[in-house]
Amino acid sequence: MAEPDYEAAADAPLYLRVAAALREDLAHRRISPGSRLPSERSLSQRYHVNRQTVRSALQLLREERLVVTDRRGTFAAAGSGGEGEPAVPALSACRPTFPGGPRAAGALVRASLTWDPPPTPLAPRLLLAPGEPTLVHRHVVLGPHGAALQRAVSWFSRAALAEIPQLARYRRGRDCRQQPDLRLLYHWMHQAGLRITHRESVGVPPGPATTAAGDAARLVVHRVVSDQHGHALEITDIDFSARSAAWTYEFSA
Repeated sequence: MAEPDYEAAADAPLYLRVAAALREDLAHRRISPGSRLPSERSLSQRYHVNRQTVRSALQLLREERLVVTDRRGTFAAAGSGGEGEPAVPALSACRPTFPGGPRAAGALVRASLTWDPPPTPLAPRLLLAPGEPTLVHRHVVLGPHGAALQRAVSWFSRAALAEIPQLARYRRGRDCRQQPDLRLLYHWMHQAGLRITHRESVGVPPGPATTAAGDAARLVVHRVVSDQHGHALEITDIDFSARSAAWTYEFSA
């Protein structure tokens, strides 16, 4: 079995590299549906990582429903694809993705984090006082000629910053990098013990039906991600060209 190309993702955490290598094996049936995966010890030796890293990788694959674990071990989930199709669904088909997630990996994107007040109507939903700033993520997907195909802005609630350690470090003036990587946001929420619900509304914006890319067709998505207590964690508005950009409507289980 070929070793994974770690050089291609040298900046990714080790457990994500291991998960990516196993996901590739599952998708191309190098690990057959229903068959048992190698033991944690064998995987740690194969990928030259410790067993905790392997456990984190397997947990991610379990959340993606690509593998299942019982007292006998960890097994590849049974696939429903036909001959020549992946035996298991791709990551993007199993989990909702934050703007800048797996689909944007090959696209030209611009992302930033700032500390700004949300629009006044959103403040109560985010448990913020009017005018109180919070962490804001802005994300733009650019076309081949530099035109904006998709724009997204996300506001995070007081609860999100308190409950999710990976977000808490982005306090005002601290580590707000020009190109932040929040692709694992929903995984971080699960790690924090949050059971999240995604509610998305899709509509056509009022006014002239034009986009920054010059297309006539435009759609907007309003997403609210809440925890098990109904508290909003993230509110995102996505505006994109329906002719030149794709958006997939997904839910968490």
